[in-house]
Amino acid sequence: MKIPDRLRKNKLLVLAIILLTPVFLCGLTLVVYLIFPPPQINILVMGVDSREGEGWLARADSIILVGIKPSQLRVSLLSIPRDLSVDTPGYGMQRINTVNMLGETEDVGRGSTLLAEAIEQNFGIGIDKTVRLNFNGFVELIDAVGGITIDVERAIVDDLYPTTDGGVMSIRFESGLQYMDGERALIYARTRHSDDDYRRAERQQQVVSALLGKLANPAYWPAALSALNRSVETNMNVFDMLRLAPPIILNRGRFEQLVIDRDKISATAEGVAIPDYQQITPWLIERFN
Repeated sequence: MKIPDRLRKNKLLVLAIILLTPVFLCGLTLVVYLIFPPPQINILVMGVDSREGEGWLARADSIILVGIKPSQLRVSLLSIPRDLSVDTPGYGMQRINTVNMLGETEDVGRGSTLLAEAIEQNFGIGIDKTVRLNFNGFVELIDAVGGITIDVERAIVDDLYPTTDGGVMSIRFESGLQYMDGERALIYARTRHSDDDYRRAERQQQVVSALLGKLANPAYWPAALSALNRSVETNMNVFDMLRLAPPIILNRGRFEQLVIDRDKISATAEGVAIPDYQQITPWLIERFN
């Protein structure tokens, strides 16, 4: 039986409404988000050199600050090398990778708070949220979002990569775009014998950027939250994810990144390596305040 033209047009109209309504609502939500943006949020992400059963009494293997400015849909990453020293409340000048241990020795759960306080005091920026994870937590979180895709800039060969039993093994990454599960991403983020800590910090930023990109998809949130509850210590919640999603989604792969490398390091009169605050402060003020 032939369908009348009027009925056919009505069906097409209904179908168009069904298909376009989510697009319209997303666009409307984005407009409201831009008119009434949430406040700036700065997140301290810390990876500690510990494994299951060892707790949080460990050195910080990686320290990354994530600054998200919703009003400008802007996402920025700053990596702080673990061998730099900072003036730590109550402890004076300390290597930044030991601050977490000092806090945990003082009181269980104090490590991430003390490191946040030290960063606030030295870098002049506020820390709103903290994320602290160990090796197992890192692997679980990456696997919870189905792995990540990384563009490896150059081939990496490390014949001295540490194993869990105290030995070493050889690892290799070819250059180019490649998928990584949690274990592989951990190796990529930790290897350093083929170059140095500064290039390693760049790789860690790559991993964090890829992870944030996957976390921008709500479909991964249940598995990610489950992994967070098991192996990650954080004061972030699902509402934080909701308000951070638009800048992350729209800037995926285009985050502004800075590593405090050799040309951004100064020294005290005693020869202790510290960040060159005069150089990096303008960059921080624009993106983290």
